[in-house]
Amino acid sequence: MDPILASEGQKPHAICIPFPAQGHVNPMLQLAKLLRTRGFHITFVNNEHNHIRLLRSRGPASVAGGPSFRFETIPDGLPPTDADADTTQDTPSLAVSMEQHSVGPFKELITRLNNTGDVPSVSCVVSDAATFFTIDVAHQFGIPHVLLWTASACGLLAYAQFQKLLDLGIIPFKESNKCGEVVRHEYDDGLVGECVSSVMDMTMVVDVVKP
Repeated sequence: MDPILASEGQKPHAICIPFPAQGHVNPMLQLAKLLRTRGFHITFVNNEHNHIRLLRSRGPASVAGGPSFRFETIPDGLPPTDADADTTQDTPSLAVSMEQHSVGPFKELITRLNNTGDVPSVSCVVSDAATFFTIDVAHQFGIPHVLLWTASACGLLAYAQFQKLLDLGIIPFKESNKCGEVVRHEYDDGLVGECVSSVMDMTMVVDVVKP
């Protein structure tokens, strides 16, 4: 039997929730579609801001879903305004706000999906590696959780070094070396590392994820 045509009650149910930015949403949507072809029922979760943008740009059909595929929304905690409805949200503010304000709505969504009769109970959560709040929520419901890294392998290696760079005092960059000076550090094993400190996005992301 075609897995897409299998009985809804027999299907595993994956909630796919990306970080609300284009470079994160598109890869998660591709994965969700692949999972659906493998027999999963999919609930794809957008934040309300992006949901409104989709409705304005592509119309209701863009979020209508289909067999075994539905769209849901949760708030991100940032105040909605008509002025910025068609623009990308500020990434650091969005990351902090979701950690503080999206936990409750995400729990409510899982509870509602588990209690409705027209979809299978939630089997797992597939979330973006930048949506940390989903990890604890999945654990509280006792369901498996998988993180999707949507950037390059090189980016993953770089992010993995953030804590070490913090411990060594290399970042955050000092005011004196924010405009293109080369930061040099000699490690205990004799290796020497250098980086150009004008890449300010690096310190921005560290400030967001630093405990």
